[in-house]
Amino acid sequence: MRLAGSLQLVLFLALTSRAAGLSIPLEVEQPPTIINQTSGPVIVLPFDHFITIRCEARANPPPQYRWTKDGEDFTPPYITTNNTGGTFVLHFKHLTQFQGKYRCYAFNKLGTAITEEIELMVLNIPKFPKEEIDPVVVQEGEPIILKCNPPQGMGRRQIYWMTIDLKQIEQDDRVSMDVDGNLYFSNALQTDSRQDYCCFVAFSIIRGITQKSPMAVVVKSFEAPPVRKAGLLLPSGVQTEKMLLKGRDLKLECIPEGFPTPTVKWIKLGEDLPPRKKLEKFGKLLAISAVEERDQGKYMCTAENSGGKVVHYFDVIVEEPPKWLTEPPQSQLTVIGSDVHIKCSVSGKPLPDITWRRNGELFEDDPESNRRVLDDTVVLHNARKEDSAVYQCEASNTHGSILANINIMVMNVAPLILTRDYQEYDVILGDHIIMDCTVFSSPPATITWAKDDAPETIKGERFLSLQNGALQIIRAEKDDSGVYVCAAFNTEGELTVTALLDVKDPTKIVDPPQDVEIISGSTAQLTCQAEYDKTLRSSFEVVWIKDGEEILTSFEEKPRYFMDDGLLQIMNVNLSDQGIYTCIARTSLDEDNATALLTVLDVPDAPKNIALLELKVPRNVSLSWKPGSDHNSSVTEFIVEYEESQWEPGRWRELQKVPGNQATAELALNGHLNYQFRVYAVNAVGPGPPSEPTERYKTPPAAPDRNPENIKIQGHLPHQMDITWEPLLPIEHNGPGLEYKVNYRKLGVEDNWKDHMEKRHSFVLRNTSTFVPYEIKIQSRNSHGWGPEPKVVTGYSGEDVPTAAPRDIAVEVINTTVLRVSWTPVPPATVRGHLGGYNVHWMRKHSLLNPNKSFDDRQSLSFPGKRSHAIVPSLKPFTEYRLIVNVFNKKGNGPNSDPVTFNTPEGVPEQVPILTASNAQKDSILLVWGPPPEANGILTGYLLQHHLINETTLEVVDSQETNITGADTTQWQLHGLQEGSLYRFHLSACTRAGCGPPLAQESNTIAPEHLSLTPAVAPIQSIPALLNISSYVSDTFAKISWTAREEQQDSQLYVAYMNNRDGNWWISEAVNTSQSFHVIDGLTPGTVYTVRLMAKGLLDNASLFEDVIQTQVKGVEGQQRNTSTQGWVIGTMCAVALLTLVALMACFVRRNKGGKYAGTPPLRRRPDMFSMEKVKEKEDLHPDVESQGMNDDTFCEYSDSDEKPLKGSSLCSLNGNDTVGDSVSRDSLVDYADGEGEFNEDGSFIGEYSGRRHRGSVSEPSGPGPVTA
Repeated sequence: MRLAGSLQLVLFLALTSRAAGLSIPLEVEQPPTIINQTSGPVIVLPFDHFITIRCEARANPPPQYRWTKDGEDFTPPYITTNNTGGTFVLHFKHLTQFQGKYRCYAFNKLGTAITEEIELMVLNIPKFPKEEIDPVVVQEGEPIILKCNPPQGMGRRQIYWMTIDLKQIEQDDRVSMDVDGNLYFSNALQTDSRQDYCCFVAFSIIRGITQKSPMAVVVKSFEAPPVRKAGLLLPSGVQTEKMLLKGRDLKLECIPEGFPTPTVKWIKLGEDLPPRKKLEKFGKLLAISAVEERDQGKYMCTAENSGGKVVHYFDVIVEEPPKWLTEPPQSQLTVIGSDVHIKCSVSGKPLPDITWRRNGELFEDDPESNRRVLDDTVVLHNARKEDSAVYQCEASNTHGSILANINIMVMNVAPLILTRDYQEYDVILGDHIIMDCTVFSSPPATITWAKDDAPETIKGERFLSLQNGALQIIRAEKDDSGVYVCAAFNTEGELTVTALLDVKDPTKIVDPPQDVEIISGSTAQLTCQAEYDKTLRSSFEVVWIKDGEEILTSFEEKPRYFMDDGLLQIMNVNLSDQGIYTCIARTSLDEDNATALLTVLDVPDAPKNIALLELKVPRNVSLSWKPGSDHNSSVTEFIVEYEESQWEPGRWRELQKVPGNQATAELALNGHLNYQFRVYAVNAVGPGPPSEPTERYKTPPAAPDRNPENIKIQGHLPHQMDITWEPLLPIEHNGPGLEYKVNYRKLGVEDNWKDHMEKRHSFVLRNTSTFVPYEIKIQSRNSHGWGPEPKVVTGYSGEDVPTAAPRDIAVEVINTTVLRVSWTPVPPATVRGHLGGYNVHWMRKHSLLNPNKSFDDRQSLSFPGKRSHAIVPSLKPFTEYRLIVNVFNKKGNGPNSDPVTFNTPEGVPEQVPILTASNAQKDSILLVWGPPPEANGILTGYLLQHHLINETTLEVVDSQETNITGADTTQWQLHGLQEGSLYRFHLSACTRAGCGPPLAQESNTIAPEHLSLTPAVAPIQSIPALLNISSYVSDTFAKISWTAREEQQDSQLYVAYMNNRDGNWWISEAVNTSQSFHVIDGLTPGTVYTVRLMAKGLLDNASLFEDVIQTQVKGVEGQQRNTSTQGWVIGTMCAVALLTLVALMACFVRRNKGGKYAGTPPLRRRPDMFSMEKVKEKEDLHPDVESQGMNDDTFCEYSDSDEKPLKGSSLCSLNGNDTVGDSVSRDSLVDYADGEGEFNEDGSFIGEYSGRRHRGSVSEPSGPGPVTA
């Protein structure tokens, strides 16, 4: 059983004989079955070198072969055999002697199979015999017959009658050729006389032509040939019997003779001629294709002329060779003891004779045995195993024979399953599947199917057991997956095989390609995404088809198609890419497809059939054309272009645009030109190529059609007038000799026109009055006449500058920065030209805060047109101005008006440049700020608002407001705050006009736990201890100097500075303290800066030193100080000596107060007010429009939103070391509240905004004493 189950299906297909419908595996003994043989007849051509006669059979045991020739045993000499059994090869030199009829016998111990007879025919090259042919001599009017007698040859032949120079003999109702090639003349004419009638025969099989010797015809003339009664040259006699095989073509000929030439008619006796009939050769040939039995009968032809008529009868008989009535007898497999009937049903005419053979030997009826031959049937009663054989039935008549080999196998055998065991089947969900179970057995086996070891047979409307034993499953479902068992059994035994079924998910396109329109030359992209069963991944592919042909991957260097993962890209699309694209997503089991239309848009084709037609109107023509293809984008317009050979030969210019739905244009042309025209179309893609140009068209000369345009009249000088105009284009001259006549006269003064002829396009009229109106007209003329009457234009002679100034200048101050100025306009006569408008000039003289400082800020505005007032913006508040007004024209400005002086009122101050919160305690914070850059009035104080902030919700919990009345106050100590809380501060500077915009800052008070730190647990921070900190300030740089203690000689610090106007910080690279100084370069003269020394390269509250400096101003003005921006600083340099004395006295007093600060101050730890994340939150909540990020220069720039520590805040000990605190200055801001100051080496004041700079030279500490609120 296992042996039978292991048979491979491939082996079965390779080794199974197929004998007339019965398939038996070769493992079973069986007689031979002919599977390959040569079909006769075999025609050997002269150029064949060898011929192969085939005979091949299958059998078990393997067959042996023998041959017969003409019924006698035959052993082929020089036989060439191979693995094809009985096949042999004959070589050319032996072919002639092997002509005959061959039959192959294949045999083994179980029987003999034979082939039909194979006739071998060897052809020679057909030739005409060499012969002397006597001339044919006839009287005019007598018939002529020229015999061809072509040589015999196989296959189709064609016969021609021609002259020796290969000119065909014309055939008609008088001259014709019969089917055998003979040439007939019904009556001879003088023109038939010639010496070179040649018969040519072409054989298609041998691809050759042979020629008969030329024949001569001599026709003797009669003055009037006598009438000859109609007769028949072919056929002879009264009746002819015509026999042919069924299916062949019937051809009946009647070739008459007589004078005049007879006519031929055909009938079929007793019935009409069949509709398939054709009359050929001028009615002499009756042809019926593919004759049938019903075409049998008597046919009659009649030839008739004026002399009489003649008839001939044809008795047509249709026969056929033997053929099977239905099909050849089938081989049979039967069990022992059964009756076997073999019937040989054939037809044919005459009726075929049937010959029976058994194993190639004649087999006759034997009434004494169980084998009977009853005419066309063989009966085997109670068949035995030895009755197994090959029986041959051969039917033959006079037209041929047919033969059938019938294998009769009488045996009993257990089932043999030919399908491979454990065959795997895959099917797509919802599809049908057939699982094979091919069985060989005798008697036939019963076949059943079971699933998953279930004992019962599979049942259900979706499960069908087929006749060949296979199981078909309709609309497979997922649950159908599993193991199936096919069992086959009969009386001799039983056998099973296993089949495995897996139901797969279907392939489905989920993202099909979409219709797309694409412009030619661009890249088109189609996508096709599909889902499929992942177990079929190895066979999955996406194929693209265009218009039914698959798009293959190209291996060119620059392929136009790119395909990857369902994507199709078409590079450089052209019109040939347009079409229907089909995406096929397929696996080895199924596929899905989707289509999309790719439409290629391109520029239109060039118009065709350009036609030019003259119109009755002179110099007007009509142009027509046939539009080309628009390539899927409608034509929007046609452009008609022209080219003329006189002025711009070879250059095409646009003449006219025509709507896209129109294909004609009427063109108005200029004279005296030789034109040609072309047209191109425009669509949404662009302009297409132009058409072919028309023939040239020459226009006659004429007077100009128009006068110059765009006449311009200008007065560049006071006493002349310049007249210019746009000249006519060369093509507008319309003829030779173009010139212009300029007519002019004073407007309203002169009646007569003065004229001047000018060939150029400009004219200067001199000695005119200043700014006087003139009338001008310009007319064109050529040698053929004048242009149309010109239009009159008005212009003025030259202008001069105005002579009068505006009067009654008055100003009205609208607010601190805007002014309204009014005046009395000048008289029009004094303008002396076209009024341009009025200029308002104003100059900033000085600020009312500092009358001693002068400015030279000059500004002006122009107000065009006639007007008497204007608005002047952008003034500075609290400033004195001087204002004048003048009138202007194109020539220039008039005299200035009398000046007017006015003052702007006070305004609100600008925003303070800096606000820092430091020295935070549990209930207080020190605020320090700088005064506003521009006070815009007399500074009265500051408005301070502080808000308690909920740090979780960032909402305001409580708000308070403080008015600080001291104009020179730059710091404020806030008390009464909640400990450990976040505060937001808003500070605005104020004048009598109000308060300016606030600057915001946030800070935290210290929580109690931060105050309980002891020196033992306080964080240690190494900060350089610096002494004698000083600064030297120039116009563009500042030098910061210091002295470091010995143990801090190799420490590092950073120098930071900020321009107080923009709030941007810059930080230097690390500086070694042993260097003792640092130079800040690239400063702006006359600008206030804040400078810090820091131990870290980050802006925080741990600065060592802070100061406010101002760079010098070059020149005299650089020595003056703007007291409006230094409200608490000395106003003039004349008090330098006094202030120096006061400073020295203050220093002396402080040095004598050393005992006041004795002892170690309590340790203070500066809390980290904000982490970097908190700073970021503050920046997001309070963005600074002037903030900027860091750059990569030596100094790093920070925005003003960063925290800024208080000046001198770093002078307190930050590392918990008392000795450091003793050596660092602890001056407080209260020391400078009384107006004391200190000067640098160059006399400039240090601490311009804070009132005093911190003195690094003081070694004794001083306790804090801030101003309290």
